[in-house]
Parts: sequence; C-alpha cells; structure tokens
Amino acid sequence: MSSSLRDAGATGTAADAGGSARALRRLYYVRFGFAVVWAILVAAIAGTINPGAVVLLVLYPLFDVAAAVVDVRSSGAARSKTPLYVNVGLSLLAAVGLGVAAASGIPSVLRVWGVWAITAGIVQLIVALLRYRLGGQWPMILSGALSVFAGGGFLAMAGGPKASLMVVAGYATLGGIFFLLSAIRLHRLTAKER
Repeated sequence: MSSSLRDAGATGTAADAGGSARALRRLYYVRFGFAVVWAILVAAIAGTINPGAVVLLVLYPLFDVAAAVVDVRSSGAARSKTPLYVNVGLSLLAAVGLGVAAASGIPSVLRVWGVWAITAGIVQLIVALLRYRLGGQWPMILSGALSVFAGGGFLAMAGGPKASLMVVAGYATLGGIFFLLSAIRLHRLTAKER
C-alpha cells in the first residue's frame, strides 16, 4: 500500500481510503470526458447565444452538481462532506444564474461564470487540501487556484469588447485536463496498493 493511502487512515480506515481513491479516480475520468466533449460543443457555437448554447451553459454546472453528489456518496465516512454540499449549492445557483444571464448576452454569462469560477475554485481548493493525504490531489489544488484567477479574467473580459464563450470552452478543457492528471495519479496510487 502506498504511504499516501496509508496516511489516509488518519481520517478513515485504509480500506476506506483505497475505496475512496478508486471511486474518485473513476469520477475524475468521467469529468475529464464530459469537459472535453462539452468544450468541443461550446466551441462550435461560441459566437452567439442560441437555445443550444443556453442548454450547454446550464448543463455544465448541473453536471457539476451530479458529480458532487456522486463524490459525497463515495467519500469515506470520516471525511468532511460540507465543502461538497457547498459546491452543490454554488453549482445550482450557477445553473439558474446562467439560464437567466443568457437572455442578456455573452457579457452577462461571463460575469455569472466568473463568479462561479471564483467561488467553486475556492471550494475545490479546500476539498483538494482536505484530501491531500489520499494522494493525487496536486492537480486539483492547482485547478482550484487557477479557477479563482480565471474567474477574475472572465469578469474582466465581460466588460471588454471581445467577450466570447470560447473562454469558457478553454476553461472547461483545462479543468478536464486537471481531472485527468489527478485520475492518472490516483490510478498509480491504487495500483501500488494491490
């Protein structure tokens, strides 16, 4: 068993840690796949806000809600789930906000997305730090920190002449890559455990 998974015993049993790592790894692979497909679809229609774009914009935070619910259910019993519940609330608010903002245009969408990226990035950073001993969390720590900065960029871009949905497609792609890197790292850790 790897030292990272063994150290996770401080917040739960080694078996819980290994099971959590495997479940998290699967979830991260799914999140990577979804982010890439979603980004490709958004990039294809990034010039305007039409009904398809609205559906995609609302779908992204709703998928985040579903992923957080899966995460809550697969987390070890001894781990704090409060940040995951906060993430569910933020993502639900983002879905509603994006649906409303879409009627006002791309700058409004970028403002809502920016606020969501900042707040969700902070939560992601907290979750990754709490899971640090589980292993494979450096990509999630970096992703959370970068999300905060990206959110500020979305807010700045919303006030400029070049507001575009392409930036959210890029954001999703980068986030997906971080999920993939963390999944690969967790895969290696759980392989060592066997």
